[in-house]
Amino acid sequence: MGTTIFAATSALGNVVKNNIDELHQLDIVGFNHLPNKQNIIMANTILHPADTRGDANHGWLHSKHTFSFANYYNPDRMHFGVLRVLNDDIVAAGMGFGTHPHDNMEIISIPLEGDLEHKDSMGNVAVIRNGDIQVMSAGTGITHSEYNKNKSQQVKFLQIWVFPNKRNVTPRYDQITLNPADRHNKLQQIVSPNPNDAGVWINQNAWFNLGNFDQNVSTEYTLNNKNNGLYVFNLSGNLEINGQTLNPRDGFGIWDTDKVSIKAQTNAEFLLMEVPMSL
Repeated sequence: MGTTIFAATSALGNVVKNNIDELHQLDIVGFNHLPNKQNIIMANTILHPADTRGDANHGWLHSKHTFSFANYYNPDRMHFGVLRVLNDDIVAAGMGFGTHPHDNMEIISIPLEGDLEHKDSMGNVAVIRNGDIQVMSAGTGITHSEYNKNKSQQVKFLQIWVFPNKRNVTPRYDQITLNPADRHNKLQQIVSPNPNDAGVWINQNAWFNLGNFDQNVSTEYTLNNKNNGLYVFNLSGNLEINGQTLNPRDGFGIWDTDKVSIKAQTNAEFLLMEVPMSL
């Protein structure tokens, strides 16, 4: 299953690379959910326990990498379909990522705690907080910086990169504020391919949903495209996906299915990412 997956490259040569918020040059080929000692793979699922993620502590930044990123390289953990990066970041007070480049990548940021200030080469200056969703289509190339706006409080956020289905598009930035009540005991769509749909949109046939379920609440998720897979990232509590228990910060991928059952074993918050399994 799958086809060649292309790697991100730097289109802007005059910006100093920071070796943290970037991808190394990689030969990325094929659909990648291969088993190793840190993966638990079944017929059409894979479990990535929280403690098997890459752990990069730079002092000002503590990042957990679900997939290979920067100095964390695991050839069996390159991507899940077109989902290339899932970083669980904590940035110290007053610190952040200096100006650095991206191209041909859809980048979604989900703040969990604190205030993250964004500046980019398109002239955007904004602060995102818990409840906001930010998206950048890097396209032909952009530079941006991200800083913890607070001098006395850390910031936590998820940084997610998705390979686009269109290359060299005009760069684009957007952010929205959602109502957290709309994900209480139900799924709240936060990302889709459609500009007129709920949430932000990206250049990929991908759908993201957040859920905040009370104990024993259950639902089913029906995939929008039968050729897509679903990657679940459990933020807190204990969650059951098709009978598989997920602890906090566990990741779980499933493919070759059109429907997934979800049950909160305790109060649980989680992120669903439906993505194509190949380009």
